[in-house]
Order: sequence, then C-alpha cells, then structure tokens
Amino acid sequence: MRMTVFGATGGIGSHVVRQALDRGFTVTAVVRDPVRLDVRHSALEVTTVSTLDDADALAPVVRGSDAVLSGVGPRGRHDGPVASTATRAILRAMHAESVRRLVAVSAAPVGPTPDGDSFLNRRIVLPAISALLKDLYADLRAMEHAMANSPAQWTVVRPPKLVNKPLTGRYRSAIGSNVARGYTISRADVAHAMLDAVGDPATIYRAIGIAY
Repeated sequence: MRMTVFGATGGIGSHVVRQALDRGFTVTAVVRDPVRLDVRHSALEVTTVSTLDDADALAPVVRGSDAVLSGVGPRGRHDGPVASTATRAILRAMHAESVRRLVAVSAAPVGPTPDGDSFLNRRIVLPAISALLKDLYADLRAMEHAMANSPAQWTVVRPPKLVNKPLTGRYRSAIGSNVARGYTISRADVAHAMLDAVGDPATIYRAIGIAY
C-alpha cells in the first residue's frame, strides 16, 4: 500500500510514518522542514511543501496514493484554523487526483459524551477543556464538517489527552462514539489506530473514539 502522511513531523504523524514503514507500506511524508523528520528508509519519500493551504501544490504529493493520513493540527492555542484550512486543501487535492481514502486525527471533546461516562468527565474535565480550548475544537469541528461533506471515504480518530508513551496496540475503541471513562492515550497508539482504520471498511464515514 502507498500512503501520503501530512503532519509527518508532528507528535502523531511521526509515529504514523514509522509504523507504516514497519508494516511494509510505501510512504510519502509531507513536511515543511525536512530536518525535523529523523527517519530514513528505502520505502520513504520526504516531500517538502511551503504551505498546506494550496491544493494545486498538494496534488502531486497525493498522486498515486491508496490512502492519505493527516496528523495536522495547531501546535498552540493561538495558531488559528490550521486543521480545517489544511484539510480543505488536502480534500481538493485528493479529489483532483482521484484519491478517496482519508484518515485524520481530531479530538475527543469534539464528539458526544458517551453513555456510562464518569461524573468527572461529564461535569468537570470536558467542560473545562472545551472552554479553555474552544478555538482549537472549533477548528477540528470545521475540519470534520469539511470531511463529511466531501466525496472522500473519510474516518476521524478522536483521542482524549495525548501522552508520550510507547506503542502498546492495546486500547479501547468505539465507532461513532467516544470511549467511556477514557482519559489518555499515547500518540503512538493513536497512530496505530489510524493505520488500522485505513483498511477497515467499518470505519468509513465514521468517527472513532479511542482511549486506554
């Protein structure tokens, strides 16, 4: 399988690149600063782009891909609508090149509160985080809306708090919902879930909640 990875130098995207290569895939990693990607592999092509909002510039990097995976998102609270702006351009580039499969990372607060969730999550944690990071989650909602209204075969993965821990491959998931009482997950395991989703038809046109 050939895939294009956007946000390839980010906390999740870099794991996607490494794990995809470990699975035997051919990877095009799209970066703005190639120095930040410390991966070398015969099946890896690193492509530098100056911007992620120009569909014409992105079309060549998705050409011939079986799937596109995106870990694009803001690095801080005041970065603006990074995810939605980039995803709209990615979707246009995919459409121009007849590439349909897209898996992107979102966040748990964008989704509904699941049945059986804890009082702590429902009444304290999620409302506080949603208020503090309202612009970030508005950006992710706009991203999800763009995906849902596109011709792409899309999947969004919604993790809770991200932590830097090793890949386990052991976590809970819920298609169409968040995971009840799910508080954290590692960036490596988010990448694992994204790669698993690529080949799972049950996840097409759906959001997936994941957590430990």
